[in-house]
Amino acid sequence: MDRLDAMQLFVRVADSGSFSKAAIASGVSQSTVSKQIAAIESRLGVQLLRRTTRGLSVTEAGQQYYESILQLIEAVDAAEARVGHAQVAPKGVLRVAISAAFGRFFVLPHLPEFFALYPDVTIDFDISERHANLVEDGIDVAIRIGALSDSSLVARRIGGVRYATVGTPAYFERHGVPRHPRDIENMPCIVFMFQGASRAWRFFENHAPLVVDGKPVVRSNDAEHIRGSVLAGLGMGHSPAWLYARDIADGSLQQVLADYSPPAFPISAVSPAGRRQTRKAQVFIDFLAEKFRQVPELSLPE
Repeated sequence: MDRLDAMQLFVRVADSGSFSKAAIASGVSQSTVSKQIAAIESRLGVQLLRRTTRGLSVTEAGQQYYESILQLIEAVDAAEARVGHAQVAPKGVLRVAISAAFGRFFVLPHLPEFFALYPDVTIDFDISERHANLVEDGIDVAIRIGALSDSSLVARRIGGVRYATVGTPAYFERHGVPRHPRDIENMPCIVFMFQGASRAWRFFENHAPLVVDGKPVVRSNDAEHIRGSVLAGLGMGHSPAWLYARDIADGSLQQVLADYSPPAFPISAVSPAGRRQTRKAQVFIDFLAEKFRQVPELSLPE
């Protein structure tokens, strides 16, 4: 491992406050991280990290070193970016946070092509429905659907999606077809859970938001579990349309209340602020943006 790689390890440790998280984010062992940090401290003759039973903290000297090498790393990234795509091949581990279902539907099928273009990049997926802390978890890129609440992130819109309210034909035969969002309040529904709370169903009427709570019979924080429950006829679902697009097309599910669908939600690729985006992150985001433009349910206009 060269000196610049060791410096990048130190930045990840300082950002995450953890040797183990830095190791996972960098694709190396925890012992490698520990040895590299010890070697830097030995070479400089100062303590950069303070180790306690509660974790790691950066010393005053460590903070000075962190700020200096961060500028150096950004300068190197900028120099490589100026050389151009043809001259600089992206390489290394790329940490990507994404939800399970969206990744399986729209990212994994394209990875063979991506790796053919960029064989020196390794992708490490962080799969969760929760919003990962990009800095603490060592995430390079997160794919998020919906409005972004964290203004400290650098975001690029790479697609868009509308919500669809759906059920099986047999379900609507039993419970009737809702004509207005309020009709669903006493109808069995499959509800998505986010951070421990049920997510309300949002519609749009007369240019104003309309929020409705159905009668949940199944709640889950997993999108594919939601889809499976809807296909089983247990209740209606109200989720991003990409989740049900194939089922609507083949008649397994019937969409209702389309006239009340809220405006499109953005699909964004987000990165930590405060540092230059790496080349491997740039090419991955560009690649996904191009693929999403080719998918009707993800290529909604701005």
